[in-house]
Amino acid sequence: MASRVRIEDVAEAAGVSMKTVSRVLNREPNVREDTRARVQKAVDKLKYIPHFSARSLAGNKSYLIALIYNNPSANYLMEVMGGVLAACDAEQYGMLLCPLDPEGPRLITAIETLVARSQPDGLILTPPITDAPGLLKRLAELDINYASVSPKVQKKCIGVAMDETQAAFDMMAHLVSLGHRRIAHIVGHPAHGASGWRLTGYQQGLDRAGLKFDPSLVVQGEFSFDSGVRAAQKLFALKKRPTAVFAANDDMAAGVIHAALEQGLRVPQDVSVCGFDDTPMSGQIFPSLTTVHQPTHEMGRLVTLELLASIQRPGSGRMLHVPYTLQVRKSTGPAPRN
Repeated sequence: MASRVRIEDVAEAAGVSMKTVSRVLNREPNVREDTRARVQKAVDKLKYIPHFSARSLAGNKSYLIALIYNNPSANYLMEVMGGVLAACDAEQYGMLLCPLDPEGPRLITAIETLVARSQPDGLILTPPITDAPGLLKRLAELDINYASVSPKVQKKCIGVAMDETQAAFDMMAHLVSLGHRRIAHIVGHPAHGASGWRLTGYQQGLDRAGLKFDPSLVVQGEFSFDSGVRAAQKLFALKKRPTAVFAANDDMAAGVIHAALEQGLRVPQDVSVCGFDDTPMSGQIFPSLTTVHQPTHEMGRLVTLELLASIQRPGSGRMLHVPYTLQVRKSTGPAPRN
């Protein structure tokens, strides 16, 4: 079995000190470009893989990022997680997964324990934990770097977001253009900022089309498949059921399609269905789902890069805004004639 390449081997091959190799690996400034290139060439040639522990001792960092999450949509979470992991790999960081309950009484204690035990260089907060009461204040007191995905309050915050209200408005315009006038909406989990933004877009879409808001057509969901099924059953039980259902995420939209087929309704001939997020599942179900493409994988990657930038260069992290697109597929069609 071949012996493991050591940092001493890289230093010898590059003709520099071990400290210089460490500085290059830790991407520290004030290293001459020719020296940096020589060290990198030696690293590549020897296929050197640095130990996190060795880098930690050299740079007074853990080189770990903790992803904090609590989201009922596994599809959304996996996409964000994939983006975070891609950025961590590119920057030679490790990723910790930390599921926490944003409404639980021990949230702050759990964060304090995580910081004390693992000493991550920073945290990535995903909804609804991005808006957990008291959490941001405690993170500031702990003096730990963090970045947020889609926080309600974006001023002076590092992270990434999208104009979800406008995206929902555009989806409503799509349904109206197909002749739909009785459009229902399944609202997401009340703790998520996204739920409010998407509901506002739904209401603005009604206003623009000159349609009256009907509270019986708005049903509370939880961003899960099962909650989409339950909400759709309520909507389809109405004396005058909707001709289109706009669910606040893809998981709930899939639940609507399931409930429609159970009741013998054809999608989209009898009822059009659309969602939000464009998770991989949306193109795999039948009929394929019309949805808003939210670049969740890219958002995970970008929020990580902004967090790492703020760690490496204090004061440099930004709040980025990403574009969206409508993905019109087979689940929406012209409104049925009465």
